[in-house]
Amino acid sequence: MRPSTGATYRHVQGLSRGLTILHAINRSPGGWISIAELSAQTGLHRTTVRRMLETLQAEGYVRRSASDDTYRLNQKIRQLSDGFTDDEWISEVANPVLGELLQKLVWPSDLCTIDGDSMLVRETTHRFSPLSFNRTMIRQRLPLLFTSAGRAYLAFCGDEERRQLLQLLMAGKDEQASFAHNPALVERMLDKVRQQGYAINDGEWNQQTRIGALAVPIRHHEHILATINVVFLKKAVSISDAVSKYVPELNAAVGKIQRLLEARDISPTPGG
Repeated sequence: MRPSTGATYRHVQGLSRGLTILHAINRSPGGWISIAELSAQTGLHRTTVRRMLETLQAEGYVRRSASDDTYRLNQKIRQLSDGFTDDEWISEVANPVLGELLQKLVWPSDLCTIDGDSMLVRETTHRFSPLSFNRTMIRQRLPLLFTSAGRAYLAFCGDEERRQLLQLLMAGKDEQASFAHNPALVERMLDKVRQQGYAINDGEWNQQTRIGALAVPIRHHEHILATINVVFLKKAVSISDAVSKYVPELNAAVGKIQRLLEARDISPTPGG
């Protein structure tokens, strides 16, 4: 999705070799591997492998078995992923798919995940769309009840999560709170989304009344992880035309993302 800027600095070969060794240890049967096996798998000389392992061991990322001189990853390696949540996994997987979607739709799209009482824009093609009307959408917060991204999430998330989210909205003092206090109206809206398989925003968000949007959910292991939308100017595209043209492309993009998530065997955190 992002244009290449080219390398500015010289490749750090030592770092690259260290990462190669960590990957090889991670893939080794049983988690243990010898220097000779690492050398064969990585193509690095044994002396280089040993030097790298000694550095990684000194830093606490690998440990050596004194009994057979094999190495395995140490507990500290887990710290490298502590800040990398399911949302980052989804963003990484979805990013190139959003780029492909932009080529087909031209109108911009956003990948959104739940964040408290709002949807948070994690990835977007607004920067790259010639039809974009807001190029600073990244990390913007979108209301749950008035945007297609929020409606798609609410419609397809678990019952208990939906109940808690609506309670959170009712505790507010804004227009969403008034809407959430009408459970029959909310349920009719969400039922329609479920029947259609996609959510619509036909300019109901008072901050973007000129904008129409469609959104579909991303599922993984029976959970909703995120939503993808396409946004457009209502005067340029009618909702009916948008549904017929864009929903199939959105569903195809979601299908690709879900297959990529399965291939990586990413275990989700509900509501994360």
